[in-house]
Parts: sequence; C-alpha cells; structure tokens
Amino acid sequence: MKEIIHPEQKKYISSFDKENDELILNMESFARKNSVPILSRDSAKLMELLIQIYKPERVLEVGTAIAYTTIRIARNLESRSKIHTIEFSKDNARLAKSNIERSGLSKKIKLFFGDAKEVMPALKQKYDFIFLDADKKDYAELFKLAMKLLIKNGVIFIDNLLWHGFTASKEVPEKYKTSTKFIRDFNNIFMNHPALKTVILPVGDGIGLGVKIK
Repeated sequence: MKEIIHPEQKKYISSFDKENDELILNMESFARKNSVPILSRDSAKLMELLIQIYKPERVLEVGTAIAYTTIRIARNLESRSKIHTIEFSKDNARLAKSNIERSGLSKKIKLFFGDAKEVMPALKQKYDFIFLDADKKDYAELFKLAMKLLIKNGVIFIDNLLWHGFTASKEVPEKYKTSTKFIRDFNNIFMNHPALKTVILPVGDGIGLGVKIK
C-alpha cells in the first residue's frame, strides 16, 4: 500500500498546487533525492492554513529535519510570533540551519539541537501550537511531554498516523510491522485522550489534529 487516497484523486488535487518559492522547491527536491522524510505538500498547506487561522504566538516543532516545515510555518506567522524547533541529527541540524539562514526568517526561528525527550522538559515556555513529527517509537512519550507544554485551547498537529495506510491494513509488510504497531498504539492514546478534541484526517500520510479542551 503506497497511497492512502486514490492516485487519480491525488493527481487532481495536485493540479491546483502552484508552489513557486524557490527555497521550498529546492528542499523538496533535496528530500526526494536523499530520502529525507518531510511533511507532504498537502499536509504542509493544511498546516499553513491552520497557522493563518489560529495565529499562534509560540509554535513548537518536534523533528526539524531540514527545516522544510519550520520555514513554511515561520513564513505564515505574525510579526511577533516565534517557532522553536528540535532536531537530534547533527547532519539534519546543519542543513536546517543553512536553510533557515537562506529563508531570511532566522529572527522567527530558534533551533534546539538534541534529544527532544531531554530538550522538552527543560523548555520554560508554553506553546499554543505544537507539531510532532519524530521517531514513531517515541511518539507516545513525546506526546505526553507535548501535552504538558500545550496551553488550553492550543492545537497539536501530528504526522504519519495512517503510516502509508498500514495502520488500517490487515496485511503489513514485515519491515513495517514494528512501526505500524507503534502508530496503532499511539492512535489509541491520541484519539482517546480526555484533554483533547481529536480527529485523524486522510491528508498526506494521515494527520492527527487535536485541540486541548482541558
């Protein structure tokens, strides 16, 4: 299973996509050529709309990669708003820093290098929008930490909850079985969390969207 929506539908939706930001296009090309996982373009556009609607003052991203989503968020923030982003890989952090500098949005972005499970408990601020896209085996623990940092009425946006469609599939390839179990277990936690109003959307690789109600 390679797609969670029919290819014809995806092609039709993509026909309306007119991305023309050279840096964004270059990062997408780099990610494809180097097998760097980044948020799908349709998921990124959904996030940008949410940022424009919700107008968060403080955003936290867990999993910077090459700063693709970081930059897409930052370019939609209000003038005084900030995004903090955490990356564990030295190579990714180096590329992310370079891309952030090229974007001209350095004043809106603060990059933390390290293990998110160690960085997050040390953060002093609360956030009104959190994006989680890290190692799937760590989702449950990172989600727990994120909930402590998310303000009431804050939004949490989580990628990969349909995991190539395998979370809803009876047959899962051997190499995906462990990661699929991690995501299935996490989805049960996420969708039944008493402090959140939640939904899983069939966008990109499956987006979990939650609003903190308690």
